[in-house]
Amino acid sequence: MIQPSRFSAPPRHIPVADLPPATLSSEQPRMTEERLPFTVRVVRDDAALSKAVSIRAEAYGRHMPEFGEKLRTPEAIDSEPGVAVLLAESKLDGAPIGTLRIQTNAYMPLKVEQSVTLPRWLRDRPLAEVSRLGIVGGTIGRLVKIVLIKAAFQYCEQDGIDWAIVAARAPLDRQYDQLMFEDLYPEQGFIPMRHGNNIPHRVLGFEIETGAQRWTEAQHPLLKFFVHTHHSDIDVQVERETSLGGLFPDAPMLRVTPPLGRRPV
Repeated sequence: MIQPSRFSAPPRHIPVADLPPATLSSEQPRMTEERLPFTVRVVRDDAALSKAVSIRAEAYGRHMPEFGEKLRTPEAIDSEPGVAVLLAESKLDGAPIGTLRIQTNAYMPLKVEQSVTLPRWLRDRPLAEVSRLGIVGGTIGRLVKIVLIKAAFQYCEQDGIDWAIVAARAPLDRQYDQLMFEDLYPEQGFIPMRHGNNIPHRVLGFEIETGAQRWTEAQHPLLKFFVHTHHSDIDVQVERETSLGGLFPDAPMLRVTPPLGRRPV
């Protein structure tokens, strides 16, 4: 039996512009199941990590050749506690076609904190930074990207994460705007990231618990894709003694939006 979650979906690729708007209904939408031409899993051994690193370096090398060369070997953080590397592999031949990394703040500060100080209301919360997203080129790459993002949301939900954080350079930041991430530093704009080759990035966040509700209220075109479709080809289950949320027992600072829409930092 399909177990519902806030992020039980992704399927066949349909351009966002061609998707009908999600309809608001008092009834719970029916869950559907779709299969993908690839699988997504958590890297658990050196062979799988090597695959992930190869597609990571290839993807970054298309736009930043020198930085791509630096990424041809695993980064130390890839194997640290509280870190998961996701790998997408073709069902046809097992070739790596996409990857991303999820770093939680269970054991160390997020990488993004090397370059920015997190807003006060985000401190002492279970967080995850999603980074090193790399995919193959072509049409299939667009599907792999959105499925990897959905898999990251699933992982965050299972781990009790409050907010997912990303640092994105232009024009890639727009895809996160479309997914209803919000700019955590709207007055600063693009900020050089030490772990991003010192290229200016926007730092954005997504509240996991309210994601499905916000997409529903906005009639987001990818609501069905992310929330109301189950993909058994995504497997990001990991054994945990406790969720990351359980490591943050104290109530976090309330988020208060001051007048004029300015957030405390």
